[in-house]
Amino acid sequence: MTPASAPRIAVFGSINMDLVAYVGTAPSRGETVTGTEFRQVPGGKGANQALAAARAGGDVAFLGAVGDDAFGTQLRTTLVENGIEVSGLRMANGASGVAHIVVEGDGGNSIIVIPGANGTVTGLEDDDVQLLEGSAALLLQLELPMEGVIAAARAGRAAGVPTVLTPAPAQPLPDELLDNVDLLVPNQHEAAALTGRQDPEEALTALLARVPEVVVTLGEAGSLYGARGSAPVRVPARQVATVDTTAAGDTFCGAFAVARAEGRDPEQASRFAAAAASLAVQRHGASTSMPARAEIDAVLAG
Repeated sequence: MTPASAPRIAVFGSINMDLVAYVGTAPSRGETVTGTEFRQVPGGKGANQALAAARAGGDVAFLGAVGDDAFGTQLRTTLVENGIEVSGLRMANGASGVAHIVVEGDGGNSIIVIPGANGTVTGLEDDDVQLLEGSAALLLQLELPMEGVIAAARAGRAAGVPTVLTPAPAQPLPDELLDNVDLLVPNQHEAAALTGRQDPEEALTALLARVPEVVVTLGEAGSLYGARGSAPVRVPARQVATVDTTAAGDTFCGAFAVARAEGRDPEQASRFAAAAASLAVQRHGASTSMPARAEIDAVLAG
């Protein structure tokens, strides 16, 4: 059960069934290789962030869509079993979203996303807006149609809810979206793609010209937080044996949002999120890898 004092986190985003193949080295074009394992795991950047936030201690409401297929039933059940409010999860005709993921022996991955029902989410309904009201944060990503993401960001701003955007998959971001974003959380590759600056600190400075706060995640190098008018804060990652990096960034974002909503300052929130991500990369899968609050607290205490 979620504690009564848990901060409400709303997530407007994608939900997929991840079809994950594990292999020593991914095949080149025209090549066939033998894998070591296959797993079917609920995922999607929106659902990943929702699950990460819920397990980190948030009271989470999810807004999105699944298809009327067997995957849709399984995906909805996964959210419910993790205590996530699903009244904003629509059912669309046709297939649910699917992601084909190849994970190599060093934990790196490549992903093909087939949107399915996610492609039908082009805006908010009245009930969705009611779910946003009173939330401590609204988490957005870019696996839904851009018009839907913009509509959600505008609704968040109108409701006075701090809006957090993970700009993935990387693509140009219109001003009408960024004008309604309070915190941007790109990884270093997305930050470089958005700014043309390969150096994370230079990219951070450029991004702060467009949004008030930014966290650039740096993989094994940790994270870099910045806000207008203050010095950047760099927090190292915890050094662990990496098994699978799928959804590590989503785990970081979900945990960071909960930590900030609970009143932690940016450095404390970054350390909390780093602890959550360090646990996630030691496990296989997306939703199956995300740690519970007790595990995060134990890492920070130890």
